[in-house]
Amino acid sequence: MKRIAFKMRLKEGFEEEYKRRHDALWPELRALLKEQGISEYSIFLDEETNTLFAVQRVSGADGSQDLGSNPIVRKWWRYMADIMETNDDFSPVTVPLREVFYLE
Repeated sequence: MKRIAFKMRLKEGFEEEYKRRHDALWPELRALLKEQGISEYSIFLDEETNTLFAVQRVSGADGSQDLGSNPIVRKWWRYMADIMETNDDFSPVTVPLREVFYLE
């Protein structure tokens, strides 16, 4: 199982709304992520920069950001587009992060 990390940007003033939406994560999206082998998915917020830092364990070939052809994921991206920096297809702008240290 591998770990994937990436960062995204939240628009200023939407910290609570972002948390509220994720606290009410759609059951069908939660099930899809699990079915695709994504687990231990955490997102942290750097409140000084509005940078979101995400890390997830992946047992399959792809992480959550590789599921853009799925209609559930595309619907979620549209739902979140008003509070995040996004690409033209409404996917969040993500920057992959390279792991430099891990303590098990």
